[in-house]
Amino acid sequence: MSLWSLIFTNLRRHRVRTAIGAMGIALGVATMLSVVGLLGGAVKMFERILRSDAEMVVFEKNVSDLFFSNVPVTLVDELEKQPFVKEAQPVLFAIVTAPDRPVVTCFGIRAEDGRLKKAEWLSGSAASFRDDGEDVVLGERAADFLKAKAGDEVELGQGKHKVAGVVRMENGFENGGVFMPLASCQKAFHKEGFSSVVTVALADGHDSSEVKEWIGTEHPKMTALENEEFSRSYSQFKIIKTTAWVVGGCAFLLGGLSVTNTMILSVFSRIKEIAIARVCGFSRAQVAGMIFGESLAVCAFGIFGGWLLSMGGLRLLQTIPQLQGYIEPNIGWQELSGAAALAVGTALVGALYPAWYAARLNPAQALRFE
Repeated sequence: MSLWSLIFTNLRRHRVRTAIGAMGIALGVATMLSVVGLLGGAVKMFERILRSDAEMVVFEKNVSDLFFSNVPVTLVDELEKQPFVKEAQPVLFAIVTAPDRPVVTCFGIRAEDGRLKKAEWLSGSAASFRDDGEDVVLGERAADFLKAKAGDEVELGQGKHKVAGVVRMENGFENGGVFMPLASCQKAFHKEGFSSVVTVALADGHDSSEVKEWIGTEHPKMTALENEEFSRSYSQFKIIKTTAWVVGGCAFLLGGLSVTNTMILSVFSRIKEIAIARVCGFSRAQVAGMIFGESLAVCAFGIFGGWLLSMGGLRLLQTIPQLQGYIEPNIGWQELSGAAALAVGTALVGALYPAWYAARLNPAQALRFE
């Protein structure tokens, strides 16, 4: 009988114990992938807010959050005069209060911004959103919790605004937000002449390095990044992603304890069998390899089960209307590989002591073990 045949025979003989060990790993994998999926979905949601058919974003250097960034709106006109820029759009992010709602995200945008044009208008029309007006457009979820529809008047912060329309957005963050004409938003939040970011669409045949070089020369207090660069460097995204891996890592500690307990019980319940194997010619290395092999097999079952649990859970959460746009159910290979690597590491560490103990058994003494 080969070593792997013996490994799977042992696992089948102790199905309950194997299942418990695999479940420990599965819960660790499912927790990590679910947290990564949830927080990763929030990151991707914010990335899509910045993109709006643009390849780059310009914002103020050394700010901890884009809500604190101040970019002169005059920079938009300067950028659009450059041959390497197709279009530039200012966006002002703000937080506003509403009755029974302490926090509502407000987006100050121009009428030609593509966000509202691409949205599904449930009521009203894009033509009713004007740069010189004060009427606002509500995301579908914002309209629900504000109990407002097109033509109504809503209280936002210190003022009241007429609702020009209600839109359904793919992005959950935008779907729960309020869109306000940029000039009106600047006035309401005392940021006249400024936006939080400027999104930049490159002209055909031009490179992002041209924008970076121009910004660095003409506006050294600003920085220009490609969307992917921004995602990698933005401090808030780093914190979110680190949190996901830390939470998942803690779950793996519990999974590791489960594997260790399973393998210790497996060794102590088979001391005579291990002794017979040693008498029949198994070396210490082969005995240790058998224990490590069992642990890795349990780990493989756990990884597969955890992946199924996480995908099922995320897709179930995605069906909840309030969470649509906030959940990213498609776990990438990077996240899955990271979770699998941690699971394998956990399984190997969990098998260290049981393998060491089994390899050091004295066959003569072990055969007399009761």
